[in-house]
Amino acid sequence: MWAHICIQSDCYCMYLSNKMFIFASLKLSIIIPVYQVEQTLRRCIDSVLSQSFTDWEMILVDDGSPDGCPDICDEYTKNYDKIKVIHKENGGLSDARNAGIDMAKGEYITFIDSDDYLGEETLAKVMNVIDEHPEYDMLEYPVFVHFSLMKKEHQLVFDNSEYRDMRSYWLDAKAYTHTYAWNKIYRRGLFDTVHFPIGKLFEDAYTLPLLLKEAKLVATTDQGMYFYTHNEDGITVNADGKALAGLLEAHLQVLPEMADADYYAHVLNIQLDVYELTGDDPIIPILPYRSTWKLKLLHLIGIKRLCKLNKTLHSLMRRKR
Repeated sequence: MWAHICIQSDCYCMYLSNKMFIFASLKLSIIIPVYQVEQTLRRCIDSVLSQSFTDWEMILVDDGSPDGCPDICDEYTKNYDKIKVIHKENGGLSDARNAGIDMAKGEYITFIDSDDYLGEETLAKVMNVIDEHPEYDMLEYPVFVHFSLMKKEHQLVFDNSEYRDMRSYWLDAKAYTHTYAWNKIYRRGLFDTVHFPIGKLFEDAYTLPLLLKEAKLVATTDQGMYFYTHNEDGITVNADGKALAGLLEAHLQVLPEMADADYYAHVLNIQLDVYELTGDDPIIPILPYRSTWKLKLLHLIGIKRLCKLNKTLHSLMRRKR
């Protein structure tokens, strides 16, 4: 009698004499980038530990955090075999997520930002949908947006829909307004050729369109809840002109392939904000949409004058406050 153990496609196989026993692969890799979040990190990790779904590994990516986060990460890895940690030099959010992706062994991947957390039973609910529909390449679930800031908080909800046409998902489901990396379950294979862009803010807006090119079937569900907590020190809250210019660049890469009036108006608003903050010449192409007063005005006076008018109006409004 002899034994031999091998690993194939994240499935663990043991050969005992002439028989082969195949053990189920790990289902889900949960990647959590960590940087200066010692006040919220435990809440984030504990929200996963409290889930009834347990077929997961957690990868904490300490992105050179200068506070107590590295010690917190080490504490959890000592107490829980399912939790791993990567300690690395600071490289930014994209670099941290990529490091987690490279280490992930799960059939599926999901991300949680370390100042956010999962609602009760979220993993059981969304992974049950995945089990019922193994053909899904990506599943998006609801978000409580800006949780804890009363004047901004709201729920982003979805119905139970499937999209084989990625253009329909991007435009009809308005995916361009919720390109978040979190609140989604991804088939691991989508990241074989796609990683997050290093050095870019609003990196999600660059990455989701690339993932959609790899996907054949995307779905949304009304199950589960991701709590996106308001963070005054967060990237989105503190986005400057340079950051918004990056967001504009990401959308301008998609616009030639997928566009309608609503999406074009969305990108135009980003362009107006970029001009207001930077004064840089507008770079958005002029497309033949006239469904709103702003789009009609664009064709009447041109993009440069529209940018100047928008900046002037906002300046007058601020003076009146």
